[in-house]
Amino acid sequence: MISTDDQAVHSRDAKRATYIAAWLDGVLGLAKVVVGTLVGSAALVADGIHSFSDLVTDGFVLAATHYGRQGPDHDHHYGHGRIETLATLMLGSVLIFVAGAIAWSSLQRLLGGTEISAPGVWAMLLALAALLAKEWLFHYTMRIAKRVKSKLLEANAWHSRTDVLSTAVVLVALLGAQFGAGWLDAIAAVIVGLLVGKVGWDLLWDSARELVDTALPADAQQRMHQVALEVPGVEGVHDLRTRQSAGHAFVDLHVVVGPRISVSEAHEIGNEVSRRLRRAYPSLSDVTFHIDPEDDAGEGDPSRFPGLPLRPEVDRVLAERWSDLPGWEHLAEYRLHYLEGTILIEVHVDHNIDDTALRRLPTELDDRIADIDWLGGVRVVKRLQ
Repeated sequence: MISTDDQAVHSRDAKRATYIAAWLDGVLGLAKVVVGTLVGSAALVADGIHSFSDLVTDGFVLAATHYGRQGPDHDHHYGHGRIETLATLMLGSVLIFVAGAIAWSSLQRLLGGTEISAPGVWAMLLALAALLAKEWLFHYTMRIAKRVKSKLLEANAWHSRTDVLSTAVVLVALLGAQFGAGWLDAIAAVIVGLLVGKVGWDLLWDSARELVDTALPADAQQRMHQVALEVPGVEGVHDLRTRQSAGHAFVDLHVVVGPRISVSEAHEIGNEVSRRLRRAYPSLSDVTFHIDPEDDAGEGDPSRFPGLPLRPEVDRVLAERWSDLPGWEHLAEYRLHYLEGTILIEVHVDHNIDDTALRRLPTELDDRIADIDWLGGVRVVKRLQ
């Protein structure tokens, strides 16, 4: 599980990357609008407005990162990672909308024969500088996103890449207009729109899969199964299930152990399974294991079916059947083993019982409960002094 300190560092790095993006978007947006207005380039002004719109997205990412990286609380026992997933889903939708707008407006310009005046060298230099700056921002943000495992930050990085593409379209348009071929802008913009739409769809699809608790890949699940089986004391593993959320993974599984070992030993075997899985898969944020004394794979949830009586009822029945036996006073305790649909009783007697009584006791105890179908038999153990 990622420590609180690591979460704080990841959150800080994600915020720093987004703040840098916001400042760059603001400066570039202002420069594009001013220069575009001075040289009479509608394409450059539109690209500047596009950069300003990115400030809204940056603010959205900052808010989602802040709240999505918070730990569990009384209302959100599994943390707030779904906020990042939901934000990524919405950001993917925004990219698809932007792609459609780029393609549609470009087709209108292409079919409408809109003329673009020569913008001059300064407008082209600004577009080139903006393109290089946003390409650097893409690589920087993507590097941070991979390190902190944030799908949302990764989505914002791709949003920066769409700005690179849109600015490239503007640069092509400016060059074409400078040499009298303004139609190149529309052709290039349609292609860029399709590329942007593909990125948005991928983000939308991945986030939707997280929201519906899509499992980890089959090979990862098989490896987890094998890691659990290799733990000493594990006799079987079944019902292994996984899900993902905001770069984290969760797994729950049933671990089959020896039917007569102690509860504490079985629990420690489960703890070792959890430790080994976390070492093999650092992205695991939570491992939930269920200890089974026998392999009940394929039988469904046993809590949905009528169960065997618990100790209070067993105590009452055994007291009625056994209390008048000569060996009753030597009984120290008995343990109940719920196996194969019945209750097996392991009786522990004190060391004072004589050998003759000890030999007779199993048969006497078993005869008294033979008519009870949920009792599967008796085993007697003599305690050492």
